[in-house]
Amino acid sequence: MQIKIMTIPLMGGEMLNEDLNVFLRSKKVLQVEQHLVAQVQGAVWTFVIRYVEDHSPIQKNKEKIDYRLVLTEAAFGRYSQYREIRKAVAQSEGLPAFAVFTDEEMAEMAKLEVLTAVEMKKIKGIGEKKTEKYAAYFIPDASHAKSE
Repeated sequence: MQIKIMTIPLMGGEMLNEDLNVFLRSKKVLQVEQHLVAQVQGAVWTFVIRYVEDHSPIQKNKEKIDYRLVLTEAAFGRYSQYREIRKAVAQSEGLPAFAVFTDEEMAEMAKLEVLTAVEMKKIKGIGEKKTEKYAAYFIPDASHAKSE
């Protein structure tokens, strides 16, 4: 997560206002706090913006995959469970869901009948850090996930 602070004068800040709008449109914004601050030189709006870099323009052109059609019934069941887990983890950490695991990564995880930390690391896009941080949520035996 990144933080940007922007200050815009109440009077004469039209150009900075447009800069703020351009910035907001170009990022995946998680939260915006605004404060009106009175100063000797005049009042200003201060915006504290929490965001993540949005690299999704590449993905926006991708066709949406219906994993119900692509995965076996058992794998889709696991995939659905993983989506619920991912949603809870993302909410608790204040992240967008794709920052935990992408749909593609979870589909590959769901294809595995037995998910282990070792197998997770073999999936494209899942490395050591993601495995260390999130494997325990997705692998039923959390102690098993930590030991691999």
